[in-house]
Amino acid sequence: MNRTRFTGFLIALAVAVIPAAELTGRAAESRIPNPESRPSTSSGRPEALEGRDDATITHALNRLTFGARPGDVDRVRAMGLAAWIDQQLHPGRIDDHAAEAVLPPLDNPPNSADPKDLRRFARQQIQTLAGDKILRAMYSERQLQEVLVDFWFNHFNVYAAKGRTAEFLPEYERDVIRPHVFDRFRDLLEADAKSPAMLFYLDNWLSAGAEQGSGIRDQGSKAFARRRPRTRFSDPRSPIPDPQKAAQGAKRKRGLNENYGRELLELHTLGVDGGYTQQDVIAVARAFTGWTIDRDGKFRFVPALHDAGKKIVLGHEIKAGGGIDDGEKVLDIVASHPATAHHIAFELVQRLVADEPPPALVDRAAARFKETNGDVREVVRTIITSPEFLAPSVRDAKFKTPFELVVSAVRTTGATVSDARGFVQTLQQLGEPLYMCQPPTGYKDTADAWVSAGGLVTRMNFATRLASGTMPGVTLPPDAPASSQLALSLGSPEFQRH
Repeated sequence: MNRTRFTGFLIALAVAVIPAAELTGRAAESRIPNPESRPSTSSGRPEALEGRDDATITHALNRLTFGARPGDVDRVRAMGLAAWIDQQLHPGRIDDHAAEAVLPPLDNPPNSADPKDLRRFARQQIQTLAGDKILRAMYSERQLQEVLVDFWFNHFNVYAAKGRTAEFLPEYERDVIRPHVFDRFRDLLEADAKSPAMLFYLDNWLSAGAEQGSGIRDQGSKAFARRRPRTRFSDPRSPIPDPQKAAQGAKRKRGLNENYGRELLELHTLGVDGGYTQQDVIAVARAFTGWTIDRDGKFRFVPALHDAGKKIVLGHEIKAGGGIDDGEKVLDIVASHPATAHHIAFELVQRLVADEPPPALVDRAAARFKETNGDVREVVRTIITSPEFLAPSVRDAKFKTPFELVVSAVRTTGATVSDARGFVQTLQQLGEPLYMCQPPTGYKDTADAWVSAGGLVTRMNFATRLASGTMPGVTLPPDAPASSQLALSLGSPEFQRH
């Protein structure tokens, strides 16, 4: 009897959630009011931002954190929503030592050169980092920063299972992504371009100019399908050579590789409809030849591998003989391009507001991007203090990714987590294993990627397991609801949205 009732609940859940998730974006967009018609205060901010309305506060917590904890609404109400948002926009002002204290330590790489030992360490490293990410999302007081770390990691995605990428992951998220989520976009872009994780993942560490290498583009043995022609990737088992020796043997081993140049234009900056051509891709790839990885796993520019010729990128001439400055000039060009402002604004609004971003808000966010020379903090501020973000019509308009679901379930229940490995495995089962998205597009944050009958069953299984109190390393609070009631709440259609 219980099994029949449980199966019936899952069917009802699927029927309720799937149509709602499919229609939410379009319906929300059609109901979003004209920002000029929304009431505002003397400060110029929307009235809802100045008030103490619990529904608005809950909405802000759902979108700008990984879920409200018990007592969070009261704390934000006492502080004021506008003040709380401003605090979240400046994470350096927030003491986060308590969260840092629960993070697992990272192991040092083994001294062994045995490939088996290195592969075993890489697997362990990924699991540890995944646990670290989950615990930060659960316990950090700098919640908006962590939401944007997740956003930017997927924007600048790297695949941990490719060769030595896992070795570079700790510093990638720690030193490249997290410190720059509120910086100028140009600074984030350069940090990413010079990161060993990105250099290795997109094979730019192998790229050499035609005179220095074989002149064959897109060398490598690994490929994956995309919406455009395939791009090829190097053998993930390839060791990192001494760049000087590589330069000496470049004619045998290296050639121009377009992977990074293409993704820089298509995904990282202008967007697929940004107006670039294949010749721009080639010119960008030439500009970044010689940007490689030294034997110690750090960024290094090797002039002997660089294509020193003149280049034309998006109509801008880069004169011959520029060396490392060629790549820097490309970053200047693409970071200041109007298409980049629109592309970044669109993706941020899609993440924070609705799957179908309101065009007027995208335009205002893009304008703010251009006015501030790509100041991400100000672009995000424009979005999350807008009438569109605060409109009742967009509440619960987003479908939670598996990562958002898992973390929000813990935060909502007030559970204590001493070991995140069970959640790492849960995310694998839910289809979002952390750091393991192979294509450079990263994991999507729109409903179409995550809504399915099978996925909803897996979500309900997670809710049941968490509510039962049987997950290792997880302790529910003494006042938690009965397990059956809690499971129904965490598995409900309402909890799948935020």
